[in-house]
Amino acid sequence: EINILQATKLGLTISLKELNIKPDVILVDALQGIDTLGIPYKSIIKGDAASYSIAAASIIAKVTRDRIMLGYDKLYPEYGFAKHKGYGTAEHIAAIKKYGLCPIHRLSFTKNFR
Repeated sequence: EINILQATKLGLTISLKELNIKPDVILVDALQGIDTLGIPYKSIIKGDAASYSIAAASIIAKVTRDRIMLGYDKLYPEYGFAKHKGYGTAEHIAAIKKYGLCPIHRLSFTKNFR
């Protein structure tokens, strides 16, 4: 429903709302214009290379996303999400062309080959 940048910003704001202990400062990887609920933030270009905290968060996010994609593979096995995790591989694009889109596909991702 929204693009990935806006989803990232919204996810950050929602996560902050749910924290019991508020941080003194937030480190983000190259994001600007985010609603941090008044908490100061520092945007770091290539933050995953410059900050252990950002690097760790990036790894956690990637592992979490991969696990989510394994679950989607069970719901939509014809797309091969367990193998390519939803990235635009030739196999994934071929599956979309053969089976059409499923509910989890981002329309912005598929507009170049639909």
